[in-house]
Amino acid sequence: MDYNYYDNYDIWNYATEIDSTTTATGLGVFGAMFIVYLVVAIIIAILQIVAMWKIFTKAGEKGWKSIIPIYNIVVLFKISGLSPWLILVYLAGIIPFIGWIACFIITIMQANGLAKSFGKSTAYTVGLIFLAPIFYMILGFSKAEYIGTKK
Repeated sequence: MDYNYYDNYDIWNYATEIDSTTTATGLGVFGAMFIVYLVVAIIIAILQIVAMWKIFTKAGEKGWKSIIPIYNIVVLFKISGLSPWLILVYLAGIIPFIGWIACFIITIMQANGLAKSFGKSTAYTVGLIFLAPIFYMILGFSKAEYIGTKK
């Protein structure tokens, strides 16, 4: 008798078969998580835009300058007491390692200049470097006043 046990029960197809309801449930959960993430990201982005607008306004600049890419960094350097020409150092960011270090140093200088321009301490500079979105919102929405830069 030539009887194969696996003819009636195909274990390989059973083990690899994916149920359509499992797939739909997984996609639904993923979609819901993505939508929540997207809504939170949009809210944070809007808050950041408003905070930067308020920082620019406090510093005597027009708020619309904060939403123009690259130009907003030039104006932020001016508010922070740095030369706007330092934006060219950011172009060096495409150079591995050396460019990254240069960009990080300029970011530290900008954060320190911005903190000092609003009468904040060095600890605030550390906050601007490591938790920038939070500290920019604090600076924009607080009663901090722009005192200018020392030259």
